[in-house]
Amino acid sequence: MNRRASEPEYVLCVDNEGYRASLVVRRVYPRLPDPEAAKRGLVRVVDESNEDYLFPSELFVPIKLPKPVRKKLAVS
Repeated sequence: MNRRASEPEYVLCVDNEGYRASLVVRRVYPRLPDPEAAKRGLVRVVDESNEDYLFPSELFVPIKLPKPVRKKLAVS
C-alpha cells in the first residue's frame, strides 16, 4: 500500500548536538521528502520554529506511527 505524497513521514531526534535551539532529543518531527538532501546525508524536518530545515541524517531515526497517531499529529 502506497502512502499519499502529502502524508508526512516521521523521524525521532536522537541527538541535537550543534542544533540545541532547533531540535529536542526524543521528540518526533515530521520529515519532508527531499531526495537531493538525502543524497548529501541530510534530512528535511519541520523543527521547533515550525519551519522546515535541513539537518544531518544521523541526528534522527525514522519511525512508523500507527494511523490514529499520524492523524493526531497531522497539521490542518
